[in-house]
Amino acid sequence: MTFTSRIDEKDKIGTVTLKLTKITEAFEVFDHECNKTVDVREIGTIIRSLGCCPNEADLHDMLAEVEEEEPTGFIRLEKFLPMMTRVLMERRYRPIPEDVLLRAFEVLDQNKSGHLTKDDLVKYMTEEGEPFTQEEMEEMLSAAVDPETNTVRYKDYISMMVVDEN
Repeated sequence: MTFTSRIDEKDKIGTVTLKLTKITEAFEVFDHECNKTVDVREIGTIIRSLGCCPNEADLHDMLAEVEEEEPTGFIRLEKFLPMMTRVLMERRYRPIPEDVLLRAFEVLDQNKSGHLTKDDLVKYMTEEGEPFTQEEMEEMLSAAVDPETNTVRYKDYISMMVVDEN
């Protein structure tokens, strides 16, 4: 083993250790019983808090990988940790870049006004593509809609929502 390959190996071990710590800390936020388990319904939130943005089908596949043979409604840290470490190391489910989001909003903004109405946003997000759930829509609206104008200034919203890769 060369000196350079030893340094690379140490960097990789350090990176994995850092990822394990981040995953464990995110998991523990939702481990209300402090027994190294979380409600299966919290897994999507945990995964997204780690900077990953899987679609619902990918999330379902991830859950299938970590659920028990006989589903209990809870996910154990010991099953979640290796799967999530692999996902982070492989840089899977990366968020959509800011410029791509901006172009998507600009396509929806037919008047080129820099904003969308709340009603238009609801229509697009619940009727097109992979539709938002009621809960997801409410969460988005609470963050995105200016209550005075009832519109979404999408450049501001995108800036607020972009995930920092570090």
